[in-house]
Amino acid sequence: MFANTLKLLPLIPFFTACAQQPAGPPAAPAYVSEAPLPQGWPQPGPYDQVSEKSLPAYRAAFTTGKGETGSFWTLFLHIKKNDIPMTAPVEMAMEPAADSLSRTNMAFLYPSEQVGHPGAAGRSVEVRDVPANKVLNYTWQGPDSKANLAKARAALEAELAQRKLTATQFRLLGYNGPGTPRGKATWELQAVLPR
Repeated sequence: MFANTLKLLPLIPFFTACAQQPAGPPAAPAYVSEAPLPQGWPQPGPYDQVSEKSLPAYRAAFTTGKGETGSFWTLFLHIKKNDIPMTAPVEMAMEPAADSLSRTNMAFLYPSEQVGHPGAAGRSVEVRDVPANKVLNYTWQGPDSKANLAKARAALEAELAQRKLTATQFRLLGYNGPGTPRGKATWELQAVLPR
């Protein structure tokens, strides 16, 4: 019996090749919605390219911090305490350095400007109204890794240079929480354009 098994060994690569499914093209990125967008807020995208977007005025709760867990929980407790529904995206201001971007604060966007009131909301939260603005936008699906941020920044800076513009601010928008696999998370890096 062992001798018969040895005769079949050369066929193993053939059977393995037959069992493998041909790899198709990767699925196109698609937004996985976990929370409603604020009133008038555009859907994220298009993916993997620079686009110009007009964003509506909005109200948001801001806290200092680098977009770390503590900042998130400060804002989460603020909206829970004040019965404000969670929306997506979460905004993080980004400070450009020579070869990277660092997070300087975090904000939760309110559902509309009719919810809540601007001003101090405790020791570490400030609610602000943000005017409508235009941005250059780069959307991707995957982690918010240094490599992905660098790719998005390079694409935005190339477009800014072509238009002979300087961004007034960079910000990172995160549309998904930890319930979405990192490979399916949607992020946008934005360069806010001068008025």
